[in-house]
Amino acid sequence: MRVVRRGPGEVQIGTDRRWAVRVDGLTSYEARVLAGLGDGASLGPLAADPRLDAVRLAALLDQLAEAGVTEPASRRTTTGPAGADARVLGLLRPDGDGCAAVAARADRAVGVVGLGSTGLGIAAALAAAGVGRLVLEDPRPVRSADVGPSGYRWQDVGRPRLPAAVHVVAGIAPTVATEPAPSGTTPGARAPSPAVDLAAVDRAMVDRAMVDLVVVVSDDAVDSALAARLVNRGTPHLSVVLREADTVLGPLVVPGRDPCLRCLDLHRRDADPVWPSLAGALAAGSATSPPPEPAAVASVAAGLAAAAVLAHLDAPDSPHRLGGATLELGLPDALPRERRWAAHPACGCTAQGSGGPTAAVGPSGPTAAVGPSGPTAAVRPDGPTAAVRPPGACADGPDHAWSGRPHHR
Repeated sequence: MRVVRRGPGEVQIGTDRRWAVRVDGLTSYEARVLAGLGDGASLGPLAADPRLDAVRLAALLDQLAEAGVTEPASRRTTTGPAGADARVLGLLRPDGDGCAAVAARADRAVGVVGLGSTGLGIAAALAAAGVGRLVLEDPRPVRSADVGPSGYRWQDVGRPRLPAAVHVVAGIAPTVATEPAPSGTTPGARAPSPAVDLAAVDRAMVDRAMVDLVVVVSDDAVDSALAARLVNRGTPHLSVVLREADTVLGPLVVPGRDPCLRCLDLHRRDADPVWPSLAGALAAGSATSPPPEPAAVASVAAGLAAAAVLAHLDAPDSPHRLGGATLELGLPDALPRERRWAAHPACGCTAQGSGGPTAAVGPSGPTAAVGPSGPTAAVRPDGPTAAVRPPGACADGPDHAWSGRPHHR
């Protein structure tokens, strides 16, 4: 933590209001000595300073320890990129042991299905934060559009995404185990396909104990059969949907506790009865024309997704921000817009963990996070009475139908 002088005889330790403290009533020399301590400095040498009163110093150190701004010198440290997480988590945890939190992550495994720019960014961030094992899946090749801050380079273009992604992650955190989801095929041997298919997720969940959570990065839509399978297997999962102009992050679903992807699908169908057919067409068309992943949006989405996953891994029994929520991120500012979603009464997914009906959740048409197609959504070329009208209420709500998009390109 930062240590700065506030005035004569007064020092502030820390700048975050959650833990910052002011130390006043100091002599000029005491204030100068404390202000001269750097972040992580040992307090041991202070006891040998003859100009510091031993009784006052002992009382001061006791108060600082009680305030949680010091830690035992014997506490272990974490090096490498996860060391930053350990330092901050040490400030957030009541016991102050951020290293223990990072060490626990080393025993966690996360599946990431879909390794475009956003998916690889998520995997890389999880590796840097200390997650011990990543189970990766994506049969498609690296495209030129994938090159960017997530880690792909021009020399990767044309290579299968899976080995290229493993190489990127290994360069960030060599101790992290990166492995393909179990498969009988050679990674990258299949023809280009949508980012997510049921077989890919099955391979990432061959054994429920194999992964603690699966991140599913989808193009345009998530198939409802996939959503049902994740819930019925009891696998915590985070959905990331890449759309034509933005990315939708969430919800993070802990089966039996949070509204699931089918709940969102049913809410959208309530708002737009044609929604299932529309989502199905989007899912089918994403194989030949994947949506774009602008670098700024992909970077923000990857960071937020990784943070949500880590929050779940660190405290799986605690409520989380993306339970029953989605974040929409798009250009020009990539600032997230939050939507809250309730469990749909026709789904029954949350009842599975609360003593209610235990019927398996089934598909109800493709699940996706797709907004309107712009001010000309209702185009009906069916003769002289054809009309071009604003979309009005759509699957993501009337407020999304007119979101400031200009009428002309």
